[in-house]
Amino acid sequence: MTLTPTRWLLAGLATALSFSAQGVEVVFKPVAPNVYAYVGDTEGRTYENEAINANLGLVVTPAGALLIDSGASYQGAKQIAEAVKKVTPQPIKWVMNTGGQDHRWLGNGYFKAQGAEIMAHANAEADMKARGPEHLKANAPVLKEKMEGTEPALPTRWLKDADTTLDMGGVTVQLVHRGGGHTPGDTLVWLPQSGVVFTGDVVYVDRILGLHPVSKTKTWVQSFEALEALNPKVVVPGHGSVSTLAQAQKDTGNLLKALRAHMGQAVEAGTDMSTAIKSFDAAPFKHLKHVDVWLPQLANRTYLEMEME
Repeated sequence: MTLTPTRWLLAGLATALSFSAQGVEVVFKPVAPNVYAYVGDTEGRTYENEAINANLGLVVTPAGALLIDSGASYQGAKQIAEAVKKVTPQPIKWVMNTGGQDHRWLGNGYFKAQGAEIMAHANAEADMKARGPEHLKANAPVLKEKMEGTEPALPTRWLKDADTTLDMGGVTVQLVHRGGGHTPGDTLVWLPQSGVVFTGDVVYVDRILGLHPVSKTKTWVQSFEALEALNPKVVVPGHGSVSTLAQAQKDTGNLLKALRAHMGQAVEAGTDMSTAIKSFDAAPFKHLKHVDVWLPQLANRTYLEMEME
């Protein structure tokens, strides 16, 4: 059949709509032997990226696979599970939620139904319970029908120590928690045998970090210092490209420390917040995406936090 211009346009539109409905393609790429990362969109949550605008991790062991973060929805979790199948026939036996942000844990329900053990640090529990309904409400108009089946499913195992070392099929996995930062439950997933660390939202590269009412720069710096002590070969940040410790320091650690130093001095000197924000030296961070819009907000929140301290 010969396509008329109108039919050609309609066929093209149908193809475009089909692609749009499909949304993001989750692909895990190797960063070390049997260790993989999915690098998500560095923009905001959209229908197309299914709110998986964050990085995920996968560790394959002889006893099963460890998934690091479960996505923002039940439907998104199904896509993640299909992506895992393209890498390994091993079932997802464990899921680690690195924090309380929606794309870290709202896909838990899918994996829970498959029999996976879901883990997070105990300091994430109150945050997840408090903000889970908020996340659902915020994502509903964005994801629309892609939110179908999504309910806040809490972890089945809460970790209580600052450091928890697990043996997963002969692979050592160390979970490092120093009071959180971006969210109260932020936890590093350290693989000492391969030198890879999955940082969750302790590290942002390429784009500027985010601060929310639940964020605390004081403990965030402590979490970052714990990362530095590991001296990893490969850093898989919570947002941005797979990187190095040096890049993590440039894009996240230095910014946190600069904000706290500047705002701390301003509070101590009695400088008003507006003046303190305007006088902050943003030059070292101009390469980060969204810096012009978000940095004043970060400075504002840091000032208020240090006033409370």
